[in-house]
Amino acid sequence: MAEGEGFEAKLAERGAILRGHFQYASGRHGEIYVEKFRILQWPDLTEPFCRQMADHFRGQVNLVAGPTTGGIILSYETARHLGLRGIIAERKDEGEGREFKRGFEIGPGDRVLVVDDVLTTGGSIRDVIEAVRERGAEVAGVGVLIDRSGGKVDFGVPLFACMTLDIASYAAAECPICPTGAPLVVT
Repeated sequence: MAEGEGFEAKLAERGAILRGHFQYASGRHGEIYVEKFRILQWPDLTEPFCRQMADHFRGQVNLVAGPTTGGIILSYETARHLGLRGIIAERKDEGEGREFKRGFEIGPGDRVLVVDDVLTTGGSIRDVIEAVRERGAEVAGVGVLIDRSGGKVDFGVPLFACMTLDIASYAAAECPICPTGAPLVVT
């Protein structure tokens, strides 16, 4: 179900893929915005994505990890499909990056699937990868619901995206939408 134009239309219908004039967190502008929490609020949208990631990495991993916040749901649901544990990496109390807290066990011998919702630059995923490696475990792959980079991000491990969108973005001064007078929505 999480494949093809029909599913993209379903995401748009539920308000997860928005069209207009947006300013992304990076400050760049664009005409398409993916609202991950409008996907994650619907089990009938989230479950097929997680099943796809689980099926792709089945037999290759023994643990699933994701970053807070969206990764909590994805780690759990993907791990459920695999019959494994799902854990989360939270922001460090001090400094940059993420770490495993709350007594989550991870270490040598673990082959970890790192999951996340919408891939843009990969910062959260890189933080989880680093946290996995700091514990002596191996990252076996990365799974994302939507890769909005169009396949341009490389983590040095296999990447699986349930859906890939190549979303153009522009420096604010070069945005072709601004001169049209379309209202700018800050995301």
